[in-house]
Amino acid sequence: MTAYKPGDPTTINRLYGRAKGKPLRQGQQALVDELLPQISMPAAGPITAEALFGEPRPLHFEIGFGGGEHMAFRADMLPDHGFIGAEPFLNGVAQALTHVSGDNGEHPPIPNVRIHHGDALEVLRRIPDGSLSFLYLLHPDPWPKARHAKRRMMNDGPVDMFAAKLKPGGEFRFGTDHAIYLRHALMVMRRHKHQFEWLASEAKDFQIRPGGWPETRYEHKARTVYGHEVWYFRYRRRG
Repeated sequence: MTAYKPGDPTTINRLYGRAKGKPLRQGQQALVDELLPQISMPAAGPITAEALFGEPRPLHFEIGFGGGEHMAFRADMLPDHGFIGAEPFLNGVAQALTHVSGDNGEHPPIPNVRIHHGDALEVLRRIPDGSLSFLYLLHPDPWPKARHAKRRMMNDGPVDMFAAKLKPGGEFRFGTDHAIYLRHALMVMRRHKHQFEWLASEAKDFQIRPGGWPETRYEHKARTVYGHEVWYFRYRRRG
């Protein structure tokens, strides 16, 4: 028996990976029960800035935000923009909610974030084409075995969707510390040169973290504990 299905994450229609880890602390569970319903996606209809924030504003979307550090940093830095994050791992969602709520009083709450606990592609499909200013895919699960390559978010189907949802001039940011995924991603993006312009002119452009791109705990651990090199890629949506 095999679980193999042809295609990629846009056609498999199944979300792989962990959904829950260790039990949530009392405060985290309270945020999941009380804050998450207030800032979750609407149950139906197009997902627009007007629907989420009551007014037009630049929209950012982060696929698999982990613990939410990057999303919270960017949202706090750009208070007039709207941020959407999707993450299937409940413990990551709880951690992001802690940041959004003000990190237990360390700073004011961050009001311009909306969170989906689940599959990012479910949300992305509901965003009208040409609506996003930024789209982030940072340190996705590499699925390093060849037979699992179809599960990688960096595949032709998802990248076509990224291109459709970004407005002309919008930016797609991708980061990884996994060499196999790096090679795979570069091969995929070479097939999408008609849609994306790689914003790099020399090696340091993808070896040094760009300004406004904070280091997450996952990235710090990859670099300091495992000794991994980290690569940062910025692509502009062509007109």
